[in-house]
Parts: sequence; C-alpha cells; structure tokens
Amino acid sequence: MKKLILNPYAALIIGVISVSTSAVIVKVITAPAPVIAFYRMLFAVLFISPIFLIKNMKEMALMSKREWIYSIGAGIFLAFHFILWFESLQYTSVASSVVFVSLQPLFAFVGTMVFFQERITFKAFMTGLLAIIGSFIISIGDLRLNGSALLGDILAIFACVMVTAYLLLGQYTRKRLAVITYTFVVYGVSTITLFIYVVLLGYPLLQYPTADWYYFLLLAIVPTLLGHSLFNWTLKWLSTATVSIGILFEPVGASILAYFILGEQVIWTQVIGGAIIIFAIAYFIVESNARRFGKSIK
Repeated sequence: MKKLILNPYAALIIGVISVSTSAVIVKVITAPAPVIAFYRMLFAVLFISPIFLIKNMKEMALMSKREWIYSIGAGIFLAFHFILWFESLQYTSVASSVVFVSLQPLFAFVGTMVFFQERITFKAFMTGLLAIIGSFIISIGDLRLNGSALLGDILAIFACVMVTAYLLLGQYTRKRLAVITYTFVVYGVSTITLFIYVVLLGYPLLQYPTADWYYFLLLAIVPTLLGHSLFNWTLKWLSTATVSIGILFEPVGASILAYFILGEQVIWTQVIGGAIIIFAIAYFIVESNARRFGKSIK
C-alpha cells in the first residue's frame, strides 16, 4: 500500500472537530435554513474550483455513467441533509439535534452490509452501540416532549437518513475518483439542488446582515472544507460505518461550543454521555488502526 501523508483516522478526527462547529454557527445566523445551506455549499465550491480546474478537470470527463449517477445522488442527499438539519436547529437545542443526526451507525451498519456486503465485526457493532447509548444519555436532560422540540427531533432523524445515504454513495464513488473531483461534483450538485429549492420556495437571496455573510464563509471553510471534505477523503480507506462512528464525537464538541458561545447549559447527562462516546470511539479507532493500518502506515 502506498504510504499516506495523513493517517485516515487522524483525518477523521480533524473532520469531526471541524463539523462540531456547524450547529453553533447555524444557530447565530438569521437567514432561513435553505439559504444557509445554499451559501455554505456555493462558497465551498468556489473555494475548491481553482484546484479542480487546474488539476482535476480532465478526470471529470472520464467519469463513468455509474459514477455520475452516484455522485449526483450523493449531492442531492447532502443538500436535503443540510435543509432538514438546519431546520431542526430552529426548533430544538444543539445537543438534541446533533445527537439525532449523529445516529448514523444505525443506518450505516445496515447499509454497508446490504450494499457493500461488508462484514461488521462484533466489536465494531458493540462499540457503535455503546456510542449510540452515550448519545442518548446526552439528550436525556435536553429533550422536551413538546410540539416544537419533537418536530426538531424528527427533522434531525430524517437529516440523519439523508447524510447516511450521502456517505454510502460516496463510499463507492470516492474509491474511484480523486477527492477534489468527487468533492467538486457532489458539492456542485448540492449547490444547484439548494438553489432550485430556495427559488421555488421564494426565499430572498441577498437581504441579510453583514454578519450572516461572514458566517456563510465560515461554514464553507471549517465544517465543509475541513469537515465533510476530509470525510470524503477518508472514504477511500475507511468504510461508511467507521466514518459514522467517528462522527458520533460531534455531539460532544457541539455541546461544549454551545455552552461557551450560546450559553446552552451542559448538564450531568451530557458529561456522562460524552465520556461514553469518547471511550467507544477511542477503542474502535485504536482497534481498527491496529488491525488494518498497523503495518502500512508509519
């Protein structure tokens, strides 16, 4: 195996820390959720366009029909993941919303077995289950069974389904395309999908405070380019299930940021749940790293 510049698990950790900022940034933006998602994707595409045009444009012309179908599907699923998740943050807390979105392993374990015939080991299943339990513990003190909070939780669950589908499609395509090519195509499709959605629903595109535009840029740089783009890179070496387990750390990081920036209270259930998640993720990554990359990555 070719020596890697960056360990895929290290890239996964950097990506998780980056995406942990997303919910807090969205919470402070005044623009509607679909508009936030549109500008997040648009600016991300603009940032990677120079690299794509110089180094990777020829590869796009060589993409197969299946690669195009999977990439387009991934971009559409990613667009609706952002729409649903950003909407959920209007109704429920950062902790609850991020916890439900992070329940991807429940869907990823099934998806990788059905579509990729991957064997999920007992240890992987148990560490994923333990991390999911930790996520639920985080949400116990924050869940409020009233109409608006329940709606936010439901939207977050649907957002979880969308992002899992995005990752599953990416697992096939990313193994065949360079990360810049795949990211440009998927983000481009996502941007077009979001633009159509925004226009059809009649949301304004320009009348927003100056601060919102800075936050749009911040969303494109940190959780998108340093977050999701790194996830796309890791999918060449790691399965969707592995990436999804790593992403379970996001509720911990998001809750900490929400405490310091938004003043959302951190309670004992979040501390205990966070500790369980960190333990489960650390065990899974160390175990997987020793088994799959111990002899290949120095």
